[in-house]
This record gives sequence, structure tokens and C-alpha cells, in this order.
Amino acid sequence: MKKNRFIYRSLILGVFVLVIGYTLYINLFKEKNSLVQVGDQAPNFVLKDLNGKSVKLSDYRGKGVFLNFWGTWCKPCEREMPYMERQYQKYKDQGVEILAVNIAESNVSVKNFVDRYHLSFPIPMDKDREVTKAFGIGPIPTTVLIDKNGKIVKKTTASLSEKDIISFMNQIVPKEKK
Repeated sequence: MKKNRFIYRSLILGVFVLVIGYTLYINLFKEKNSLVQVGDQAPNFVLKDLNGKSVKLSDYRGKGVFLNFWGTWCKPCEREMPYMERQYQKYKDQGVEILAVNIAESNVSVKNFVDRYHLSFPIPMDKDREVTKAFGIGPIPTTVLIDKNGKIVKKTTASLSEKDIISFMNQIVPKEKK
């Protein structure tokens, strides 16, 4: 009888702990991942690239921005980079820019990665994760599409195929007003 009561109380306590844990998770982490929503103005930022040059998001106003958050250790990120480079070469003359924000890694490891994949688009370095926090980035890769007016068009954590990247680039090519 005592053993059954102990098991019953333990189960109730376990369920109670799970409910509290889930509630905390939803309130603390899920809200952070929704800081920026489709239709919001993208938060401006200034980061240094690998050469120490400032990269300021607002300097790209008038262009579509394919904003990608990544890390050298992230295999899906690694698969996307050659696709991104090929499409950058096609779309940069159409008013689309790629900013590939590296999250808190050393310049040496990022430089080696950039050299290996012959990347030519800007690589801002988010050493303190301030931009990552401002955009509510959770898992990587995460891509945020920003239109020519600085509005967020799409945010995805999916691993992108080259076909996806082409589709996304087409969504943010600045259109001429007639």
C-alpha cells in the first residue's frame, strides 16, 4: 500500500514538473524566437566583417537582403554556402545582397571557411551575439529575407536547397514602381 502511494505521488510530481518546465520553456524561449515577425521593420545593426570593415544593415536600404545566420560547425550551413555564393553572383546586379552573419566564432576559423568555399559576399561577425538576440535567432541556419524598404518578408530555420535560395532571391529583388 505504501509502495503504491509512493509511485502515485511520484507520478503526480513528475507530471507537475513537466508542466512547469514546458510553461517556462514556452514563455522564456519561444517568445525570444519571435522577436521579429514577418511585416516588422528589421532591426538595424552594425557589425565588423573579417577585414574590420563596418557592415550596417541600413546601408543596404533599397536592396533586397538575404540575411543568413550561420556557424562553421553547422553542417546544413556548410551545405548552403556554395548555393548562396552561386546565387549571389547572379542576383547582386539585380539589387539583392547576402549578409551571412557568423555567430560568435573566431576570425581564423571563419576566414578558413570563407577561403575554402570562395565566398565573396559580406560576412559580418556577431561576436557578442547581440544581432542574433535582436533577431530572435534560435537554431541555425536561419535566414531572414528583408525587402528594399527594410521590412521582413520571411524568416525560416529550414536548411535551404539551391532551388529554395533562388525562390527567396526572387522574392526580394527590388521591383521598379511604374
